[in-house]
Amino acid sequence: MAKKQRKTSLLTVVKETSYKERYAEGKALRDKCPRQSHARWNAAKNRREAVEMVLASEHGRLPKLLPLRHGRMVRSAFTFYRGSALAMAADLATTPSTGIRVQCCGDAHLCNFGGFATPERKIIFSVNDLDETLPAPWEWDVKRLAASFVVACRDNGISDSAGKDIAATCVRSYRESMAEFSQLKTLELWYYAMEPASLAGMDDPDIRKRVMKRIAQEQAKSRGEELFPKLVEHKGDIPLIKDILPTIFHDELNPPGTVSKIVESSLRAYRDTLPPSYRSLLDRYTIYDAAVKVVGIGSVGTSCWVLLLMARENDPLFLQVKEARASVLEPYAGASAFSNHGERVVNGYRLMQSASDMFLGWTRGKTRDFFVRQLRDVKIGPRVETFGKYELGLYAQWCGKALALSHARSGTPTLLSGYMGNGDAFDRAIAAFSVDYADQNERDHAALDRAVRSGKVPAEFEVDQ
Repeated sequence: MAKKQRKTSLLTVVKETSYKERYAEGKALRDKCPRQSHARWNAAKNRREAVEMVLASEHGRLPKLLPLRHGRMVRSAFTFYRGSALAMAADLATTPSTGIRVQCCGDAHLCNFGGFATPERKIIFSVNDLDETLPAPWEWDVKRLAASFVVACRDNGISDSAGKDIAATCVRSYRESMAEFSQLKTLELWYYAMEPASLAGMDDPDIRKRVMKRIAQEQAKSRGEELFPKLVEHKGDIPLIKDILPTIFHDELNPPGTVSKIVESSLRAYRDTLPPSYRSLLDRYTIYDAAVKVVGIGSVGTSCWVLLLMARENDPLFLQVKEARASVLEPYAGASAFSNHGERVVNGYRLMQSASDMFLGWTRGKTRDFFVRQLRDVKIGPRVETFGKYELGLYAQWCGKALALSHARSGTPTLLSGYMGNGDAFDRAIAAFSVDYADQNERDHAALDRAVRSGKVPAEFEVDQ
């Protein structure tokens, strides 16, 4: 079939290609990169030691927080996996690839997906942690996500045979959803959002009841009248952020009630990255306090702040200012197109999510880049430790579809669908890889555990763990 005439869009000159032609292009990539080739995981002979990679990922972090990071990572093979995105990025770069690139999450494990509120206050499900986002081979996200289910299954005492099936379920959901998205018109795809009623398993009355109850709980927690007294105390009439060790605390640079000039100037620079309408909204608030916040597992040791702003009495806004470092994918996928890594992260959110926080913006300190968003704005993370085989199977379907939607928004879904096809060859290959990589993860975790026990790597353990 002859190509259609070249046409000029507003931004680029493009060559129109039919659905069948694009699908065939994707299918032809199987010759270059057979789907079965993804099943193999063999560590490179020159692969760096696991502990060395953990320590390498900490360059430039706050030294006093690193023992806490080690303590969180060493708790289990699952917590290690969550903190070892850099090590897996290096490993994924050695695996087969079709050469197709999309906007990748960069750290697509199952705990980095969840529900959150849109500016219109609807709840949608999507990838919700994009610190490492960067254009990169699409297979890397799929493999990290699928393997995380095998690792989580082992952590919950679920057999490898079940874990492998759940990983395959995740990939099947991704593949089938990508085929669905490839049929949508461009605007239909960008308007598409995964609302609770559309999630797999919501026809099960018990699942629906549990999901809706959790949504209601998180919506209540995020209301100002609920969140304010939990995070704030008063010194006279002045509201201040509570010190909640070891997660939130003031330091010598910012004692309670004192906002450093660095924070103030960074906030002004952040304001300039917002659309004019949201600048007007932000201007209704006055900053009262700033405190250090320790976040997650992989991010521990990065510079992060929580800011308290007030419009009037009992009318707060909490912002989180989080350091944005170079993506773990950069050494293998190329440098970011953005000079500020905060802007890189914000661009990733806007590309990969159907709707994003209206306070999302970026700024720069003296030596570090940051991105800014609301704190705890109805974020609904999975309680993976409570999931059995059935719940993990459902959740795998949700995550697979959410990742497909995020990739389809920035990539070419027809090309990806053509490559994966209608059968389960790709699903089975990634599932096999996932089991093998879960073994690698356990070996790496064991190496860190030995280093902590010997005193080579300092670790701090929280009392409630």
